[in-house]
Amino acid sequence: MNISVNGEKRRFEEGLSLKGLLEALDIRPQGIAIELNREIVPRGSYAETLLKEGDTVEVVRMTGGG
Repeated sequence: MNISVNGEKRRFEEGLSLKGLLEALDIRPQGIAIELNREIVPRGSYAETLLKEGDTVEVVRMTGGG
């Protein structure tokens, strides 16, 4: 399936969850937020949220500072 991740078109196997996407991209879930098709996904839902053809995913890393 083809999805967009942070503005880049990517190809993945069908049935991939958000959790699986993070693993495939070697991204640790701590300190990030995920937006799927312009909606924030709660962290507790990553494992059961399945991606489908044409989805748009934005992974945002939280940073601190002052």
